[in-house]
Amino acid sequence: MYEVSEKRRIVVAEDDLAIQQVLCFFLRHNGFEVRGASNGQEAIRIIREFNPHLVVLDLVMRPVSGWDVLQWLRVNRLTPPIAVLVLSALVQMREQVLGFEEGAVEYITKPAQPSVVVERVRTILSLNMEQRLMLQHNRLDERRRVMERMQDIQPDDFSY
Repeated sequence: MYEVSEKRRIVVAEDDLAIQQVLCFFLRHNGFEVRGASNGQEAIRIIREFNPHLVVLDLVMRPVSGWDVLQWLRVNRLTPPIAVLVLSALVQMREQVLGFEEGAVEYITKPAQPSVVVERVRTILSLNMEQRLMLQHNRLDERRRVMERMQDIQPDDFSY
């Protein structure tokens, strides 16, 4: 007899309802079980109840932010650990570095195509814990190198 594989559970924590609904639709259409949250407080409640495999997380939400959710996940060390894909309008390299340092496995800046988000979710969920950690460290190192190169650039280096 064939075993029925468990659907992967995803929480989409996004305060922009239109973005949340589109992402939830695309993820459901691709075979995931999905719950939406409009703020960090709601995301934490859903994470506790729903036990997701992955959270798609906006960082700028009120009253509890995505940063707070990352910190809550890190402090509570849930088992098994929940992967986090940050989807944020915060585009500064230092914000991206902080996102990885706080525990995100991937960081995508908005606007992003829903199909790209779905593909990244699939990729992350296909990795084991060691591979996720390696991906997180590689992305963090990439962002740090970009920041270092940007600091090394002098105004005279630009040609007009």
